[in-house]
Amino acid sequence: MHKIVIVGGGAGGLELATKLGDSLGKKKKAEITLIDCTKTHVWKPLLHEIAAGSMNPDKHELEYMAQAHWHHFRFRLGRMDRLNRHKKEVSIAPYIDEDGKEIIPRRSFQYDTLIISVGSTTNDFGIKGAAEHSIALDTQEQAEVFHQKLHHAILKAQTQKKAIQPGQLEVVIVGAGATGVELAAELHKATREMTAYGIDRVNPDRDIKISIIEASPRLLPALPKKLSHSVELELRKLRVHLYMGERVTSVSAKGVTTHTKRFVPSALVVWAAGVKAPDFLKKIDGLETNSINQLLVHTTLQTTRDDSIFAFGDCAACPIDGTDQFVPPRAQAAHQQASLLFKSMKMRVKGKVNLPQYIYKDYGSLVNMGEYSTVGNLMGSLMGGSMFIEGFIARLMYQSLYKMHLMALHGFMSTALQTLARIITRRTEAQVKLH
Repeated sequence: MHKIVIVGGGAGGLELATKLGDSLGKKKKAEITLIDCTKTHVWKPLLHEIAAGSMNPDKHELEYMAQAHWHHFRFRLGRMDRLNRHKKEVSIAPYIDEDGKEIIPRRSFQYDTLIISVGSTTNDFGIKGAAEHSIALDTQEQAEVFHQKLHHAILKAQTQKKAIQPGQLEVVIVGAGATGVELAAELHKATREMTAYGIDRVNPDRDIKISIIEASPRLLPALPKKLSHSVELELRKLRVHLYMGERVTSVSAKGVTTHTKRFVPSALVVWAAGVKAPDFLKKIDGLETNSINQLLVHTTLQTTRDDSIFAFGDCAACPIDGTDQFVPPRAQAAHQQASLLFKSMKMRVKGKVNLPQYIYKDYGSLVNMGEYSTVGNLMGSLMGGSMFIEGFIARLMYQSLYKMHLMALHGFMSTALQTLARIITRRTEAQVKLH
């Protein structure tokens, strides 16, 4: 059988593996293998809610092994670090447990078609101290580490005898993209929920501070100004400190310093500025990459130097037809590309070589600020151009994106039952994670 290996089980990679498994895998027309370095999947746009503690990941994570069993593909745990294009073989590094013991030895997997969808990581641009003293929100593990640090900081402030020190309960978010502003709003709500459960010596309005530092002159620099202005108004209502036009030059255990010599004290720094593809992709076995490690691909999503290797999502630099620009690293692009590759893989298995071209369609952007507001712009509205939306309709549309992802993985009925179960159990649970 034709061997299709997918490396990376993010939203796009897992959706593609599930669809291919349900079609080619189930009918024994191809052997589908998904490789990922973690055991469970959580939709990446939810990581800011996990970091704040307003979402319990145990109730939203999906186990790859179970998904593979249900949908006729194989899952292999590990991190790809080598590629041999001549042998058509990917190599997976040994899997080491938390005690440093080797659990799974190095393995290699043969492929006829390789699809790389390893997503992106935060780019700290080599800023002094950023790697050591800040936390990114690229993975579920990082989000949970931040939540633990936040929870411990509040517990310490509750029980210590001395007064709360400057920066002790201040969170600084570097970067005012969607992740940064959504995290700020979610933290405002979650910290107030947390202190309501018997934390009586911490006054969130007085003691807990949230700051955003952004090098650009406005929030959400990649999105329309009207959307940016609406988000700024909401954040100022929440008394989030906004430092626009400030470029971070160093991060220490005590806080953040900017190019204007401004120092913002903070024991908790989140780095949410800039993205890049994982470092191991940089010129991996001769494949062409750009300055942020993305694999260069044609509009068929085939890499420029090997037609048997595809890449999509944040780790791929795909040209927008007729322009000198590339498809932006956004979830909607990965979802569209996964749908295209589903068709392409069925054609490759049949031996066809003229594959469909990917045409990027921008359906707009949505920024969710929890219970406070949701704003967005829809592209290609009935009136033409874009349409600004906010409030209940915007929030409903934002929530529908997650439901669409769940339906791609589980189907309509399963998603509906899961949603109903969460609505019922939510009434008997704390509104924020307290451990």
